[in-house]
Amino acid sequence: MNRTSPNELRRGLWLGALGVAIFALTLPMTRLAVGQPDAPLMSGQFLAMGRAVVAAGLSALYLLATRARWPQRAQWGPLLLTSLGVVFGFPLFTSIAMRHVEAMHASVIVGVLPLATAAVGAVLHRQRPSWQFWAWAGVGSALVVGFALTHAGGSGLGLQAADGLLLLAMACAAVGYAYGGRLSREMPAEHVICWALLLSLPLSAPLAWDSRPTSAMPLSAWGAFAYVAVGSMWLGFFAWYRGLALGGTVRVSQVQLLQPFLSMLFAVPLLGEQLDLATVLFACAVVATVFAGRKAPVGSPAKTDNLSLTSLNSKGNAP
Repeated sequence: MNRTSPNELRRGLWLGALGVAIFALTLPMTRLAVGQPDAPLMSGQFLAMGRAVVAAGLSALYLLATRARWPQRAQWGPLLLTSLGVVFGFPLFTSIAMRHVEAMHASVIVGVLPLATAAVGAVLHRQRPSWQFWAWAGVGSALVVGFALTHAGGSGLGLQAADGLLLLAMACAAVGYAYGGRLSREMPAEHVICWALLLSLPLSAPLAWDSRPTSAMPLSAWGAFAYVAVGSMWLGFFAWYRGLALGGTVRVSQVQLLQPFLSMLFAVPLLGEQLDLATVLFACAVVATVFAGRKAPVGSPAKTDNLSLTSLNSKGNAP
């Protein structure tokens, strides 16, 4: 059976933490690029698709430089799901939503992403989460919905459309992370996001061109765009998928519990947002459910699954 050694887990957690630190700037930078309802800047579609196009260009150069092999036929399906989750779904939904909510608010909404990623990873690897695991997942989701209901801005008690988009983004990211993490055990982790970006290019390029800015944008918006293109959409995944491959999706995904706090801290100097006590308390509560969910028993995959993975690794194209 394939087991994660303590050294691999340690390296996986550190690489996962590096990826999370890069991802934590995504929401504040997205807010900086798209602007606010009374002062809109880039459209959500351009920010999401434009950053994918830039990252795809970098990916093509990287794959050529490393003489990467083409993915095997069985890997194109998971690559497509990875692309739909992290190239299209998460960036597009968050880019549209971030014009209407503050970065700190969004940080709490996506705070259950670690538990969602772990849940998808457990199902994907045919593990058997206990009832305690699912119970904590429900509690965390309820806290997120409760925060959205009580922090709906001027609209009173009720969910904003932007909150729904953020929840959809969370679901997309969980699927993309889980499938990308699995692929990173079959091919070099850096190649996973590169192939996913190139696979998306025939659709992302025309969508980006169609929604390109037609008026001058401030330098701060272009700087934020450059960060989400190079950092959030490309380099962050190098560390993140490598960490998931080394330490396992279920365990390493929990490093994301740091992301809401880091995003909130970054939003203060970048956007001038205020960190209020209620937001901190909700974030702490969500993190507590994630931590408790991580402690809940998760059954190991059956022997046949481990043998299947061993077979895939022996046939894969990892060096």
